[in-house]
Amino acid sequence: MALLSSYYLPGIYAEDHSVEVPLDWRGTSPAALAGDAHDEPSALALEGSAEKPDPAFVGKSIKLFYRVLCSPENVGRDLPLIVFLQGGPGGACPRPLSPQSDGWVEEALRHFRVVLPDQRGCGRSTRMDGARIASVGAEAAAQGADPARRQADYLKRFLADSIIRDFEYLRLAEFEGQRWVTLGQSYGGFLTLANLSAFPAGVAASFTCGGIPHVPASASEVYAHTFPRMAAKTRSYYERYPEDERRVALVADRLAAGDVTLPDGSPLSVRRLQLVGGGLGMKSAPERLHALFDLAFADGDGSCDDALAAAGGDASRVRLFGGFVDQVQSMTSSYMTPLYWTLQELIYADATLDAPIMWAAAREASGRPEFSEDARPLMLFAEAVFPWMFEEDPSLKPFAAAMDVLMADTAFGRLYDQEQLARNEVPLYAAVYFDDAYVDSELQLDTLSRVGASHAWVTNEFEHDGLHGSVVFKRLYDEAYNRGDLKDVR
Repeated sequence: MALLSSYYLPGIYAEDHSVEVPLDWRGTSPAALAGDAHDEPSALALEGSAEKPDPAFVGKSIKLFYRVLCSPENVGRDLPLIVFLQGGPGGACPRPLSPQSDGWVEEALRHFRVVLPDQRGCGRSTRMDGARIASVGAEAAAQGADPARRQADYLKRFLADSIIRDFEYLRLAEFEGQRWVTLGQSYGGFLTLANLSAFPAGVAASFTCGGIPHVPASASEVYAHTFPRMAAKTRSYYERYPEDERRVALVADRLAAGDVTLPDGSPLSVRRLQLVGGGLGMKSAPERLHALFDLAFADGDGSCDDALAAAGGDASRVRLFGGFVDQVQSMTSSYMTPLYWTLQELIYADATLDAPIMWAAAREASGRPEFSEDARPLMLFAEAVFPWMFEEDPSLKPFAAAMDVLMADTAFGRLYDQEQLARNEVPLYAAVYFDDAYVDSELQLDTLSRVGASHAWVTNEFEHDGLHGSVVFKRLYDEAYNRGDLKDVR
């Protein structure tokens, strides 16, 4: 292993590693690159390795960073492996401060060495940002190629079909081909099904939390299910904190008058404000929003009445507190995670599409007047990407030209093999959150009904981030253990 450093956190021993992987996996395979022919390749794995790589990307590699954790008392012991498939898209793995700082980690460390890979483009793996995508376009222009097309093709290399090949190579090359257990959170569940489609032989068991995609995939279908949940989550927030309905409306009325900018110079519009609902599917989201809008106004005692009185009764003259504006930028910008919004709808692109995605969330929103900027109460978006974000947000502007190409594209890598999933023999334990705002429970259960060896635990006790408490992973682990599905895990 390429060991970069090792150290102790409170209650955790950590090792940092890095390995090179191809930018474009087409034309080769993890097994070929690792010199490992032990496992019989699946039909989907063979299909991917037979594809022609993009000539512009041949010979180019990127760095994949991963961290390995264990309890201090287990240093040097050959424990079984569990690899964490992070949510996103575009999410780096968690950086635990202690076993208790992220609930599932404490339980996992009792049984496993924990592998935390940063997905390509994220964390300490070769990062994707505005400067990098601009350099891709500049290189294409210098070669007489279409910069936007090259950038779009480059971004396609950061989707699930590449990510799972990175992880399979990691397993073969860095962990001697040892079968591992996978734990997928949110988008990590999408990666789980892609991995079980292509590389099932390397997996001893799989756990997912709030992350089973609908197969076959459709972005439009997803948003048709999740937009009503966004509205319901917003109304539930207002019911819990009635004063906030008025606060949000007054802030929106002020923003509708224009001339409010964020610290990075981008406009703070009503539609930008609606994005603060991005966390509405998480635990304590209403409380975090309540704390945000509690400090919205600069004058008087912070109440709507005092703010309006100071403005002479004119909502367009209400002064917003600078700290509030700064927090809105932090909650809605993409400087830390540019791939999150860039790839948001592309995670539903599986092989050749019947029709381009063409901004599925924006199309759904346009047919729902309750989400209009003029509507009161103002509805908040729990998770939706819009074309105007790439025009206004400086962190996303460098991706705008590529997004125009990608949203009109229909050719993507194949993610799921439905026949392979139907005959799947890898034990799969899925926590399905009944009220999930991001990954619809009905669609999750429909998929699981067609995946072999799968077991669903449906609960409304948790929100989308339930894994980060102390209950969910332990419940799934205990169920798998008591069924005997972990007896071969070493």
